[in-house]
Amino acid sequence: MALSTRSALASTRTWRCSSCRNAITSQRRSISIQELDQQRDGRERVVVLGSGWAGFTLSRELDPRKFQPVVVSPRSYFVFTPLLASTSTGTLEFRTALEPIRSRRAKAQFFQGWADAVDLEKKTLSIEEAVEDPMQLSDMTSAKTKDAPKKKGKMFSMSYDKLIISVGCYSQTFGTPGVKEHAYFLKDISDARKIRNRLLSLFETAALPTTSPETKKQLLSLAVVGGGPTGIEWSAEFHDLIAEDMAKLYPDLAKLAKITVYDVAPTVLSMFDEKLARYAMKTFKRQGIEILTSHKVKSLRPGAPGGKTAQADDGPPTTTPYTLDTQEDGEVAVGMCVWSTGLAVNPFIEKALAGHVKQHDRSHGILTSDRLRVKRSDDSIMSDVYALGDCAVLEGSSYPATAQVANQKARWLAKRLNKGDIEAKGFTYKDLGVMAYVGNWNAIVQTNGTGDISGRLAWLIWRGAYLAKSVSWRNRILIPTYWFCNWLFGRDVSRF
Repeated sequence: MALSTRSALASTRTWRCSSCRNAITSQRRSISIQELDQQRDGRERVVVLGSGWAGFTLSRELDPRKFQPVVVSPRSYFVFTPLLASTSTGTLEFRTALEPIRSRRAKAQFFQGWADAVDLEKKTLSIEEAVEDPMQLSDMTSAKTKDAPKKKGKMFSMSYDKLIISVGCYSQTFGTPGVKEHAYFLKDISDARKIRNRLLSLFETAALPTTSPETKKQLLSLAVVGGGPTGIEWSAEFHDLIAEDMAKLYPDLAKLAKITVYDVAPTVLSMFDEKLARYAMKTFKRQGIEILTSHKVKSLRPGAPGGKTAQADDGPPTTTPYTLDTQEDGEVAVGMCVWSTGLAVNPFIEKALAGHVKQHDRSHGILTSDRLRVKRSDDSIMSDVYALGDCAVLEGSSYPATAQVANQKARWLAKRLNKGDIEAKGFTYKDLGVMAYVGNWNAIVQTNGTGDISGRLAWLIWRGAYLAKSVSWRNRILIPTYWFCNWLFGRDVSRF
């Protein structure tokens, strides 16, 4: 989020402190652990694991005069996840959903690596380098585990005074055969790039004179598994891409494009009021998007149904469809399956912390007190270890695993640590409502204050809220610029 006036003044005062000035400038160059230790100057070192909503926000909000924040993450950037669906369909460019960890205004030191192990007694971390690790660009379903064939990077250790565990979660596949290998996810910018490239390759392959009519239909039938906001918004964005651009660029093929949303639950968008959920379903029906509830996916495999691999009649292999097998309808051919069915625990928690911390019975997330301190397996509290974001659960609460909760926890904890009054009052979540885009410049918004809003007004609120919540002014300028350019000139459908 943009710095407030108060934060800006604090940042100005920081430059008057030589030790803080050194800490801020040093984050833009290489640094050894020894040099990092020399720059502490009596400040507590706060190591933040993860660069998502919780970790990124906390690292920016901590007072560098009191703390030495250090971010450890395999990603060198923060992803503004609400815009991933837009970037994957060309409505926005990828950079508009990214914020670099290293920047002119950054207060934290950064190491690109995986947290491998933690010694809670000695307060030390073992970290594996991840700069050249291809897994840091993965779809967040493949875990970095102890059984990996070989280490991708060298190991180094670092001590901490306070540890913030905000490693997030991976995509939940429920062990469905073929999903981990062949489905497309939407948790990182690399996922959005894969989806966008696949979409364009489907249309280009279908446009070839060597592609049979049957294969064209198979390639342009898309499946979305998961009826939550992510799956619904991606379906809506893809519909807009077809209606606004592909219908002009591929007029014959656009008529064949089909979207089907599958969900195991009896209804989609269960976090919304029934009225808004019905509005979304009716809107989808008018747009030709099929919603199949109470459907369970059994498997996903490459190739067309019946064991055949559909491709061009002659020549080398081309883009081919997948077979989605559901318990209710059997096998259907799809050009792509976008999977968005929930979250799975981060392997770091199971590997490095299991047995040392108390975990939620169902999600296996780290249980915390209302001060966000981690609870030991014996129910005692760790005074200098905190957990927040998707990987943490406040004991006795039922807060959703959303960016809104993670952001509020991070801001609350940073404020309490800066003021030194964390014992004064526990964290409480303020529900600001939920939003979802449903296509054709329509959206649904549910808030505690104004009630339910749907249609074009909700769409304006949806866009305005995401624009306002963008972290940097750079992206606040770029986002509306791309919105306008794509509305005026159309989306860029070139593959690169």
